[in-house]
Amino acid sequence: MRTLHHASKTFAEDLATFCRSALVPREIADSVAAILADVRTRGDEAVSYYAAKFDGAKLRAREFRVSANDLAAAAKSLPLEQMRALIAARDNILNYNRRAMPENWSAKNKHGAVVGEKFDPIRRVGLYVPGGEVPLVSTVLMTATLAKVAGCPEIAVFTPSNANAKVAPGLLAALHLLGIEEVYRVGGVQAIGAMAFGTTTINPVDKIFGPGNAYVCEAKRQVFGTVGIDSLPGPSEVMVIADETANVSYLAADLLAQAEHGSGREKIYLVATSADIIAAVSAEIRTQLQLITRAEKIQRVLADGFLAIEVGSLAQAAAVANYVAPEHLQLVVAESASKRLISAITTAGAIMVGNYTPTALGDFVAGPSHVLPTARAGRFFSGLRVADFMRRTSVIQYDRSSVKKAEPIVAAFAAMEKLDAHGRSVRIRTTSS
Repeated sequence: MRTLHHASKTFAEDLATFCRSALVPREIADSVAAILADVRTRGDEAVSYYAAKFDGAKLRAREFRVSANDLAAAAKSLPLEQMRALIAARDNILNYNRRAMPENWSAKNKHGAVVGEKFDPIRRVGLYVPGGEVPLVSTVLMTATLAKVAGCPEIAVFTPSNANAKVAPGLLAALHLLGIEEVYRVGGVQAIGAMAFGTTTINPVDKIFGPGNAYVCEAKRQVFGTVGIDSLPGPSEVMVIADETANVSYLAADLLAQAEHGSGREKIYLVATSADIIAAVSAEIRTQLQLITRAEKIQRVLADGFLAIEVGSLAQAAAVANYVAPEHLQLVVAESASKRLISAITTAGAIMVGNYTPTALGDFVAGPSHVLPTARAGRFFSGLRVADFMRRTSVIQYDRSSVKKAEPIVAAFAAMEKLDAHGRSVRIRTTSS
């Protein structure tokens, strides 16, 4: 574990260097660009080729789509306790996101004209759900539920299959529970390409949502502009800010939980107010690591992506968090301090407060979507919400009286910008009979 001290003269540079290591290297960007270009050119043929190359799945184009019977069968075969878990999580996610539904409004401006906004669901959305070795069943709920609340007419879901062209039954059951009918057993960069450009078999979407590995995240970045994207949610990140009130065993468990994703590009931060806390957490991690099945993958993440930071105050911890913009932020500090930190930290994807709020609750069941920006994209992106599945349109309506009040102002702008036709288009309405 690497440790930085906030008092160090090179602290800012050292922290920046560590954060830069989360950026996608040129070889990944180039590989993604080549795959996207191939999918754009060869369509279904390229999608089949890369499914075989990366997932070992030999799929013909007519086999991309998961049948309705397979979706229903997965839901029927799922153990009752797992189906109950899906329903419980769905209900929390529904309740949370219904509160966030934007509403149409109108009012009069100072000219007496009617102005307002209207919100419409995006016509066709594509949802990416990571699968394979770690099928993220929860991501179905954290994306598709929001699309349903928004009222999107067409929802297409893409997730990789295994070498036998099978998708995890829990994932299919979640899709069936939400009433999602268009599901493709296609993952990776080729799925992003198919969503963006379309193929003979797959219609293109208007906006792509969902998390992914470094390749998928880079593919989303490269197709932005051809289609919309939600944000850049890549390999998992967690930052824990801890003081002497923190339970060390809880902290270790939470850091290990996010390292468990195991791609090797995860970022794990421990920001503590003393060296003693850092030492105790480090020892506890070594102990708990013996109890975890994915220990080998976790060790790689801990070796390359774990950074401990000793700070002299919680104000310094807040400054570190605002720089890093972590995907998940846990505040395990005294209650009075947590309130100040919540106010001071403005770039975190999601904030979990207290000893009894591990990130895993946000990952699975709390209600807010777990699709959150990573790699410092939290400086300008927020976590996924129902409004991201909608378009906002402004509405303006003037009448003869209100346009007369606006005309002198328009004339002044037209003169400043040397756009006389703009001024005339308003003036003609005030002088005509």
